[in-house]
Amino acid sequence: MKNQQFDHIVIGAGSAGCIVAAQLARAGKRVALIEAGKSDEHNQDALDASRWKNLVGSEHDYDYRIVDQPLGNSSIRHTRGRILGGTSSINTIIGWRTPDYDLETWVESGAIGWGPQDVSAAFETVLNAVHLETSPQNNAFHDDMMAAGERIGLPQIDFYPKTAVQPGIGYLYFNKKGKLRQSSSVAFLHPLDQWADTLTIFTQTQALRLLLDENNTAYGVETNHGNITCTSDVIVCCGAFDSPTLLMRSGIGPEAHLQALNIPVRQHLSGVGSNLLDHPDSMIAWETVKPIPQTDLNAMGTAVFAKTDPNLPVPDVMCHVGTAVFDTYTKPHGYPTAMHGFSLSPNVARARSTGSVRLQSADPNVPPLIDFQYFTDPYDAFILVEGLKLARRLVAQSPLKAWVKRELFPGESVVTDDELSAYGRKVAGTVYHPAGTCKMGAVDDETAVVSPKLKVKGIENLRVADACIFPTMIGVNPNLTIMMIGARCAEFLL
Repeated sequence: MKNQQFDHIVIGAGSAGCIVAAQLARAGKRVALIEAGKSDEHNQDALDASRWKNLVGSEHDYDYRIVDQPLGNSSIRHTRGRILGGTSSINTIIGWRTPDYDLETWVESGAIGWGPQDVSAAFETVLNAVHLETSPQNNAFHDDMMAAGERIGLPQIDFYPKTAVQPGIGYLYFNKKGKLRQSSSVAFLHPLDQWADTLTIFTQTQALRLLLDENNTAYGVETNHGNITCTSDVIVCCGAFDSPTLLMRSGIGPEAHLQALNIPVRQHLSGVGSNLLDHPDSMIAWETVKPIPQTDLNAMGTAVFAKTDPNLPVPDVMCHVGTAVFDTYTKPHGYPTAMHGFSLSPNVARARSTGSVRLQSADPNVPPLIDFQYFTDPYDAFILVEGLKLARRLVAQSPLKAWVKRELFPGESVVTDDELSAYGRKVAGTVYHPAGTCKMGAVDDETAVVSPKLKVKGIENLRVADACIFPTMIGVNPNLTIMMIGARCAEFLL
């Protein structure tokens, strides 16, 4: 690797990292952007949003396994992008602005300066670059879904640009132009040949450890191709699994855990790798009497939000509506499937169970131990049960019920709350939204890893900017929020 002098190093070219790097480079900073995967620029599977399934389980997917979950499904595999654009290059491109309620909760938890007005400029940076559009709104199935919703008090609503998501059914917004995916790399970096001396992109370059001097100041990163150094901040944007593991391999994290692996401790931070959050979900599906019009790019076009208690300030149940039978975790248990059908996937909008990410080894090539502790808080199972019952109430309404031939899973014989809970947890999945493992908080919060300016406690010139800084889970798909975090980090640095 030739000797180059950089102002900043951004590690991880994902949803946030691409934006941090692009914004710094546009401001004239000399930036190194490091990505373990390959470029997405001429990869049609990454650029054509309808082909995302081709990337799942491929060389562009870390495909993380989780440890056994005594109360949930241990077979869940977490798709994470190993490609320029990160998971924004392989996800289902559902785009939401962060609800005000969740940002206000962050502020209350100690993330001062992250309220709705504080982040509005960063969101505008994202939304000026990332194009959003819905599926074509001329689908008879979705029309009947909306009409059925009205019958149980769930009116049709427009989810964008609302920040106060209320109970109802609406068309999803996707970050796309036609079929062209609007990942962070497409929106902020492409074409890659536009960058002259300001931005150098290192693909297929794995970050092994951060370089810290004797004063605990970060000055670079050790990679599989040699060391890269800089004169100012290093920004870690590797995601909820890989940001904490990079910190821990570098000696930043829970002291006892690092000592057990013979990693020299540079800074004890108990919160590194803790507070692992997600949106766990389950699935209920019906076979239809006729094919559903397939106008949706990813067999998903609408979503349902509901409250389990009318006095709640925001919905606590979210269901993505699929115009196909999603049977990944039901089929292995012998539940029937069908060629023509639809699915609802109730998920826990703000799950209370928290898990952890830990190292198995100091070796960067050994995957981490990922333990979500799914459903260890009974609230999460309660929300799944209520979501399954809500889905059945909705589908029992006219005109939607005219589409139904039979319930495929769990099946009409599964009726009690205990039966629904056992089923829902057994076949539980995820909406693939890991977060929280380097949480942002107040200076005196011993569980916080980064300050509200995203600075890692006890280390100079080191920041973290991705989903792992979430103090608490937000009630919608988080990809645009993660992009906003990237834009916000660039604001701080500039």
